[in-house]
Amino acid sequence: MTADRARAALAHLRRRVVINVAGLRFELEPETLARFPNTLLGSSENRKKFYDPYRDEYFFDRHRPSAEAIIAFYQTGGRLDRPDEVPVDVFTDELKFFKLGDDVIQRYREKEGFHRVAEQPLPRSKLVKDLWVLATKPRSSHWAMLFAFFSVFAILLSVAAVCTETLPMMQYSRNEKSPFVDPYFLIETVCTGWFVLELLLRVVTCPNRKRYFKSTLNIYDMIAVTPWFITIVTMMVEPMYMYAGWAMRVTRLLRATRALKLARYSRGLRMIGLALTASLPDIGMLGVFMGICIILFSSAIFFIEFGYESTHFESIPDGFWWALITMVTVGYGDHYPTTGGGKFLGSICALAGILTIALPVPVIVTKFDELYDRQTEKDSEEDEDEHNKGNKDDIEDSEDETLSEAPTTKETIV
Repeated sequence: MTADRARAALAHLRRRVVINVAGLRFELEPETLARFPNTLLGSSENRKKFYDPYRDEYFFDRHRPSAEAIIAFYQTGGRLDRPDEVPVDVFTDELKFFKLGDDVIQRYREKEGFHRVAEQPLPRSKLVKDLWVLATKPRSSHWAMLFAFFSVFAILLSVAAVCTETLPMMQYSRNEKSPFVDPYFLIETVCTGWFVLELLLRVVTCPNRKRYFKSTLNIYDMIAVTPWFITIVTMMVEPMYMYAGWAMRVTRLLRATRALKLARYSRGLRMIGLALTASLPDIGMLGVFMGICIILFSSAIFFIEFGYESTHFESIPDGFWWALITMVTVGYGDHYPTTGGGKFLGSICALAGILTIALPVPVIVTKFDELYDRQTEKDSEEDEDEHNKGNKDDIEDSEDETLSEAPTTKETIV
């Protein structure tokens, strides 16, 4: 019986499948791997080319830290968790190599936050499609890059005009009698004309207008063209409208917000905006904590400085401003403590502000890194799709040329 048991144990050991990933060895039962027969490890036919008969194992020169998670996928019956030290793109490449399947990879990517976005269909008409791509995808062609260049130039010119026209030296050169021939008004007219053309081109060629008007960037486009029309109305009714001055100030403020249109042509600006939007709960928590600290420190400085003639804090609300600028380490110097206790409290307030502001910074940076990685991978996939589509079109064109050049049956007989 002892010999039989030994032979049975040896036979059982020989049945085990030994997986070696860059020196990290795993021993698994064949039934464990057979749970997913369509994968690389689950199919004996697929993995046999990696078999090393000298060591009696399957050797894979792949990413070692990802191996444990992939082996655990078989052991747990389909549970897949990425190790914290492994980047998302590296782990994705390993999943593709071991052929875990598109559905598994998609579930993993959704778990990581890479949600699949429904692709916006392109217009059916070739002319409309070309105009839509020209206005929305600057990297699609040289003409699209030129269109984007003029748009960025118009934005920068408009913002520069808003800033320079407020200079005192420029006020004397303004033509107040004929505002319609004023140089700044002419610059504004040209820039607004380009913005209107840009907006109409996108609206007319947009395949989904409902989705278009819900986009934040498109809302900025619509806001960018309103100041010129407000200016026209204000200049026409200014003699009889007592609030025309306020309307002009609001118009200038709206013109200054055109700088936000640059986000359409800058991936970095879009990533920063998305990172801040995704970090709003953490920023809100920071705001609440800052508010509590401001109330505590302003109350403390008021009671410490109370009764001194040289005090700058006549009430607790007077300390709000001091506590805020001290916590953000700005320190304008318009309000400051004069007693020893007040200076000590100010030191604690400054240190507390540094620690408080530093808390959400890693969260925002992490969000930015995640969004940047997703956008980079998305751009690479789009470039690959466009490249494949271009190759497919070239093949179809070559086939059409071949068919057109080939003689017909009648011509061949003749």
